[in-house]
Amino acid sequence: MQLQLKTWQFVEDYLKTKTGIIIPIGSTEQHGPTGLIGTDALTAEMIARGAGEKAGALVAPTISVGMAQHHLAFAGSVTLRPTTLIAVVRDTVVSLARHGFTRFFFVNGHGGNIATVTAAFSEIYAERSMEKLSNQPPIKCALRNWWEGAGIKRLSAELYPTGEGSHATASEVALTWYGWPETMQQKPMEPRIAPNGSFADAEDYRRNFPDGRIGSDPNQARPEHGKRIYEVAVEEVARDYEAWMAR
Repeated sequence: MQLQLKTWQFVEDYLKTKTGIIIPIGSTEQHGPTGLIGTDALTAEMIARGAGEKAGALVAPTISVGMAQHHLAFAGSVTLRPTTLIAVVRDTVVSLARHGFTRFFFVNGHGGNIATVTAAFSEIYAERSMEKLSNQPPIKCALRNWWEGAGIKRLSAELYPTGEGSHATASEVALTWYGWPETMQQKPMEPRIAPNGSFADAEDYRRNFPDGRIGSDPNQARPEHGKRIYEVAVEEVARDYEAWMAR
C-alpha cells in the first residue's frame, strides 16, 4: 500500500488500527559499468513495497538520495551531506508522527546511509526527550538493511560463492534486472572480480576502484537470480517488520 496512492481519508482510517509505516531509503550513485545509478533506491523500494503488501502496512515515498559523497567522482551520482540527510529523515518522521504514526521502519538499500540514519534516530529521540513531549505517544524507529537477512546471505553465497563483493554486487544487480529487465547489459570487466579495500573521499574512491566496483563480479547476475532474491528479501523484511511491531 503506497502512501502516495492513497487519500488522506484512507490514512486516517488506517491510523485507527495501525500506526506503523515502512519507509524505503536508498541512494542515487554509480554501480559499476552495468549497474543502474538508482540501484540502492530501486531495490529498497521494490522490497519495501512487497513487504508492505505482505504485512498490510503503508509504504512511504522512497528517500532516493542518500549519503554518497564518495561516489561523486562518477558521473550521475548525487549525494546529501550527512547533516542534510539527518534533517530529511527527521522531518519525514516528525511529519508522519504529527498524524499519529508511531513506528517508522526504514528499509535501507545503501550501506553508506547506516551511520547517518542511525544518527538521525538519535536526534529525533533527543528532541523529544529534551522538549518533554510527554503529551505525545512515544515513537520508535528501526533501520533494516535488506541484504542482511540470514536467508539472503545464504542465497547470495549459493548463487555467488565468489565475486559477490560489497558494491555493485551481483545480488543487487540481479534484483534490478528482475525488476527492470529492459536495462540488462553485460560488459567485459578487468579484472573480472574487482579489488577490495577502503576509501575516503570521492577522488580516493575513483583512484582505488576506477570502474566503480568493490570486490564484485556483477556479470554473474541473472534476472532469475533477482526473482529468488526478491522473494526471500520480501519474506524476511515483512517478518521482521511484523515482529518489531508486535514488541
